[in-house]
Amino acid sequence: MRRLTVTVPETASGRVDRFVADVSGLSRSYVQKLISEGHVTTAGMPVKANESVFAGQVVELEVPDPRPLELTPEPIPLTVVYEDADMLIVDKAAGLVVHPSAGHEGGTLVNALLARGTEYGGIAGVMRPGIVHRLDRDTSGLLMVAKNDRAQASLMGQLKARGIKKTYLGLVQGAVAASTGRVEAPIGRDPHHRTRVAVIQDGRPAVTGYRVRERLSGWTLLELDLITGRTHQIRVHLAAIDHPLAGDPWYGTGTSRRGPAGLGRLFLHSWRIELQSPDDGHLIRAEAPLPAELEAVLEGLRAQASGESGKAPTSPLPGEEREGESEAYQREAARTAGRHHR
Repeated sequence: MRRLTVTVPETASGRVDRFVADVSGLSRSYVQKLISEGHVTTAGMPVKANESVFAGQVVELEVPDPRPLELTPEPIPLTVVYEDADMLIVDKAAGLVVHPSAGHEGGTLVNALLARGTEYGGIAGVMRPGIVHRLDRDTSGLLMVAKNDRAQASLMGQLKARGIKKTYLGLVQGAVAASTGRVEAPIGRDPHHRTRVAVIQDGRPAVTGYRVRERLSGWTLLELDLITGRTHQIRVHLAAIDHPLAGDPWYGTGTSRRGPAGLGRLFLHSWRIELQSPDDGHLIRAEAPLPAELEAVLEGLRAQASGESGKAPTSPLPGEEREGESEAYQREAARTAGRHHR
């Protein structure tokens, strides 16, 4: 039996089942099951799923030891954007967990992959066939999958050597000053919230680069380069420079946590990936467009800006370089490194 005790922070509100799911990483449906079985308590008394949490409340969660998991193929829709004899790249939907774990015994990306009838690499463990890296449950976009051990070892090696370029699209709160920037700030376990990570002095080195793609009223759309791959890195780094991601229930507060009108999820999407083929080393590049629900949020912001100014806002094309951009990049790099790198 695993036990977790959490004190509700001042910034938290809403239903207890949603709060427990957020802080534990378990699915909300599994948390509701635990609540119905009396495994979630406060002051020694079982809670109800629809109860509201309040600041200072101590919530205790008991998670029964997991039963041995069995991988079962499931006919879950899966979008494949690239495939060859060694690997495939899929466009993961938001809300889809990558591999089975406690509270997520089925309905995962791995279950969907098994339904394709394809062989996968096994060096990451029996419960993670073909898996090379992960995306958070609420993050959508590109994910690499290896079809054999050789390909899996190659891709893992490229990731370790930082030879794979992964670029995300994220909507952040506020007006990001510089057109380009770089955050260098070590990340580790948050000493105050053990289920989260934070920028801390003795954390592991972490680097995130960014470029402004579009400026909108109260928000900025960024292209984000994941140079290192720490847990929740992009989310933590952006919150650390006071530009949290829209719709982030863990690291956002107030306006950023709610996001713009119509947003019902985290606005973070794995958009582009570039790597060397595990076979012959040629360049493989794949892209996945923003999901319709995120594009609709942007269209709403553009329409709002158009109504306020009488004309639609202009924005640079991806990769378009503007005069003075390199100087701005250096200034922002120096600012963020000096502010957050210890």
